[in-house]
Amino acid sequence: MEGKIEHEPVGERSMNRRTFNKLAGLSALSVMAGGAVLDAEQSTALGEVVLEDETLLAAFDVRTGALTRLHRKSPFWAIQRRAELGVSFRLHAPLPTRRDNFVLGQKQRASKVERLSDRQVRLQWKDLISEHGGVLPITFIAMVTLQNGALTFDGTLVNDSDLHVETIDYPYLGDLDPPARDARMEAKIMRYDNLESAEVYPHFANEKGYWGVDFPTKTFDSCHSLFCLIQSGHEGLYVEMQDSSSRYLLQYTFEQHPGVINNLAPFSSVAAHSVDVQRVPSGDQISGLPVHLDFRTSHFIFARPHSTVNLVPVVLRCYRGDWHAGIDLYKQWRNTWYKPPQIPAWALEVHSWQQLQINSSEEEFRIPYTDLVKYGDECVKNGVKAIQLVGWNLGGQDRGNPSQDTDPGLGTWQELYDAIAQIQAKGVKVILFGKFPWADMTTEWYKKELYRYASTDPYGLQYVYPGDSYHTPTQLEGINNRPFAVMDFCSPAYRDIATKEFQKLLRLNAAGWLFDEVCYHGQVKYSFSDEHGYTPPGYLYSGDIPLARQLRVSANEINSDFLFAGEGPQDWLTQYYPVSYFRGSETPIERYIAPHAPIMAAVNGFDDREQLNEILLFRYIISYEPFNFKGHLSDFPLTLAYGQKIDALRCKYKAWLWDAEFRDTLGANVVSDGAHRYSVFVTESGKRAVVVINQEFDKMNTASVELPNPGTLVIATPEEPDAKPTSGTVTIPARSAAVVMEL
Repeated sequence: MEGKIEHEPVGERSMNRRTFNKLAGLSALSVMAGGAVLDAEQSTALGEVVLEDETLLAAFDVRTGALTRLHRKSPFWAIQRRAELGVSFRLHAPLPTRRDNFVLGQKQRASKVERLSDRQVRLQWKDLISEHGGVLPITFIAMVTLQNGALTFDGTLVNDSDLHVETIDYPYLGDLDPPARDARMEAKIMRYDNLESAEVYPHFANEKGYWGVDFPTKTFDSCHSLFCLIQSGHEGLYVEMQDSSSRYLLQYTFEQHPGVINNLAPFSSVAAHSVDVQRVPSGDQISGLPVHLDFRTSHFIFARPHSTVNLVPVVLRCYRGDWHAGIDLYKQWRNTWYKPPQIPAWALEVHSWQQLQINSSEEEFRIPYTDLVKYGDECVKNGVKAIQLVGWNLGGQDRGNPSQDTDPGLGTWQELYDAIAQIQAKGVKVILFGKFPWADMTTEWYKKELYRYASTDPYGLQYVYPGDSYHTPTQLEGINNRPFAVMDFCSPAYRDIATKEFQKLLRLNAAGWLFDEVCYHGQVKYSFSDEHGYTPPGYLYSGDIPLARQLRVSANEINSDFLFAGEGPQDWLTQYYPVSYFRGSETPIERYIAPHAPIMAAVNGFDDREQLNEILLFRYIISYEPFNFKGHLSDFPLTLAYGQKIDALRCKYKAWLWDAEFRDTLGANVVSDGAHRYSVFVTESGKRAVVVINQEFDKMNTASVELPNPGTLVIATPEEPDAKPTSGTVTIPARSAAVVMEL
């Protein structure tokens, strides 16, 4: 094949792990002038194999297979800058008597490097040299493909050893650099409808505990986000786990070498007055040690002895712009696999809910089943279209799980069935709250049966979630909480148990259900039990979609319009739980990804205009929750009245505020003389609307809305919904909002 280069593996070399990167992969490239771009012929002469297209250049050392250079061409960005810090991979294969046994790619010679074309290279390492277990009969084969600016890393691990290979880190950037030395760089991932950010340069906070790592370390998990953005100003690197089925855990890992200049804890009184706490050294060396940021994707594959595992592909792409441009890349990929969910028509219209808890784990028995109809009457009176009913099942909220039996302390099954029927006959939907990830360890059911399906750790011990606290001083202090076992969703038998319980919920004939803490498994990622009907370990998040499919089939047998909702579902789970419930977010990432998805946010303040304004801003559904979802709608008339105004405004201008595409802040600019936020909507005909909220608590705000090539503009507000002409400059009262629309 073209460009085929072969080497025999070298013998084991002794070298301290902490200082190895300082010397790893030295080549002629280390003497190049900074920022020099070499052509393929020059690179080959210097011992590299190069892939390149119009956007990217990726170079691999022909001896080690290490990624020595990764450059974005225009504008130039040396993402992997120093060739001598290039790394191929890292592998963890514990020994029976020593778990700390790594295979360091820097100490391996690639047995094959095959340049298949200008856009593809095949790399192979075999008979890997481990740090403490000698040579292992393990082969790692990687295929790297560059196509249209996307660099895709595929891999296959052939484990012919008697050891378990727990993790393999690939791809691995040993010298991740920002576009400029004075640029700030952040890692961004999606979590609970928010785009979480953590600085990685020029400051780096250790998140793993000083006692547990050699170097400051941050990790982000694929069970929350299938992508990681590495953002620096208006430049970014998009990293994608190209597997929507969540076959196993992938971890986005950042490791700062050799450390930071000043490591005062953030809560230190000295740190509070220091602007340079946890600052990364500014040069390429400190105390004779190289300064560099490692970035790697860690595959938690748990490959059994004498097995072969195909890694999920990891894709790297550069983008220009802020996080929106990075998320646009995710949206492109998402469109190739996302299946539109089943959603009843009523849930897609402008409407609001009430969440109502009728019993907690401390046997309050707050609202008997027979009194529920009164709450339905209040919803009818106030235009609220659905009640999410919490604590209706045996034991109350967060007790008795996963039981979906009714509770005798609240009444009979028939009384609840009749109450639901009467409420829904009035035009108000009833949504039943439920959850299946936990089992209440205090129940006889758990002690006699369910314990068999609890997730267990590598030592055979059950994982335990401490449970939640309710109402009484004893439980609020955590003294008598009901501990939960974390159930194994990979177990077919447990999924069947959950489905049978779900069928009990279905028989009550409600309009839908809300899966609280949907597919959240606490601190647990894997179950290691060998008695759950599959070959362990099982990645719990890989069982989420199989369970969702099973539940959906059961619902469709009774009512294809039965609504599935969930608290904080990961984006890929919204294919099955399309109504997402959150308690607000700073960066509305799911709304940007899915502009028309039914997303709901809680409102519980007694004059909660701030939260309601953000609900208008982000096109959320209102969930009224007076007294933390334990009261009547009439308990907070100020909040209710303003919420009704917002929904009336959205109904009146539905084409601009509901049916339009949410664009966050893209396509407009707003400046004002006070604190504000804004969002942009684009109608099907291309007309634009800009929602501006005044975040000042006691100050009027004058804002100027700037739109490229604007048409005729009008303004409307929740208090004055009739549209009036405007030049784009608007005056907004404190704690209020305005909508500027293009006609």
